[in-house]
Amino acid sequence: MTQEMENKNVRKIMQLFRSPTLDTVNMVEKTVAKYSGEFKKTQLWEKLPRKVMWPTFVTILDYLEEINKIVISDEGIITYIWTPNLASKVRSRKSY
Repeated sequence: MTQEMENKNVRKIMQLFRSPTLDTVNMVEKTVAKYSGEFKKTQLWEKLPRKVMWPTFVTILDYLEEINKIVISDEGIITYIWTPNLASKVRSRKSY
């Protein structure tokens, strides 16, 4: 358990040094959506259309997981779960 907490602390420190641009976040998100449910982190990183440093890539994946756009299985498989159609329906509904 302490190793897991230590890994999270290291990631948070690395986030201070690796702030990805919006363009990079969008590129990673589109790649995750394209290969949803097929690959683990390293395999997906190799599929990116442009090179991205590993800590930056991990920071982006952490961000996408925090905002519930992706889920990472126990086996490490990354799946895109965001549904834009549902989000637009929720935004357009009447509030009472």
